[in-house]
Amino acid sequence: MNFHVLTLFPDMIKQGIDTSITGRALSKGLISLNTIDIRDFSENKHNRVDDYPYGGGAGMVMAAGPVYRAYQSVVSKITEEKQAKNRAVNAPRVIYLTPQGGVFSQPLAEELAKEEDVVFLCGHYEGIDERVLEMIVTDYVSIGDYVLTGGELPAMVMIDAVARLVPGVLNNNASAEFESFQDNLLEYPQYTRPEVFMEKKVPDVLLSGHHAKIDKWRREQSILRTAKVRPDLLKKAVLTKKEQEFLNSVKDIAKEQGI
Repeated sequence: MNFHVLTLFPDMIKQGIDTSITGRALSKGLISLNTIDIRDFSENKHNRVDDYPYGGGAGMVMAAGPVYRAYQSVVSKITEEKQAKNRAVNAPRVIYLTPQGGVFSQPLAEELAKEEDVVFLCGHYEGIDERVLEMIVTDYVSIGDYVLTGGELPAMVMIDAVARLVPGVLNNNASAEFESFQDNLLEYPQYTRPEVFMEKKVPDVLLSGHHAKIDKWRREQSILRTAKVRPDLLKKAVLTKKEQEFLNSVKDIAKEQGI
C-alpha cells in the first residue's frame, strides 16, 4: 500500500512514520511513504505558498496553485507506475485533514486499507483555497472536535491506523481482528505475568486453559466495558440473543444498585 502526503513539513511525517511497527513495515516494503513538499511547487522566488485571504480576516491561506501542482506530481507518479505494469489507472483517494470533515473511525480505516494509493493533504494557517479542494479532494476527514496547527499529526494518526490493517504489518494478524471497535465493542481487559501484582490477581478463567470459557469471558468483558465507557457504540453492536440477555441483566443489576 502506498501513502502519499502533501505537506509543508515532510520531515515531520517521515520521522513519525519511520519508527516502530510502521517503520518495520516500510523497511519490509509492505507499505511505502511518499512525502511531497508543497513548497517545491511554488512559483514564488521565496517559495511562498500562502497569501492574504480575500475579504479580509486574520491569518493566511494556502494558495491553490502549489497545492494543485503538488497533487499533479503524485498523480503522474502513480500513473507512470501503473502504466509500466499495464494496470488500470484510477484517480487516488485524496484525504483532506480538516476539523470540518467527518470523524475518522475504524470502519473508514478498514475501507482505506483496501486502496492501493491514498493521498493525504495537510493544510496549515487558516486553511487552503477552496477552489483546489473542490478540484482534488475526495474525502474530508477530522480526527476529533478540536483544532491543531496543521494536518500532519492527523495524517500520521490515519496512516498508523490504516497501515496496521495491511496484511503482514502486524506480526500477529489476529491482533487486528480482536480489538477495540470490532463489532462496535471496546476490547476486553488484558493481563500478563506476574499472576499476582500488588495483591491483584489475574482472573481465574484466563488461567483455566478452557478456550471456550475464555472467549465467552472476553466477549462479556467487551460488552461490559463498552456499556460503561462508550454506551453510544452499543447501538450498532452486533450481539447474539444470549449476549443481549447478558447485557440486559447487567443493566437491570446496575439500575437496582443505582449505578
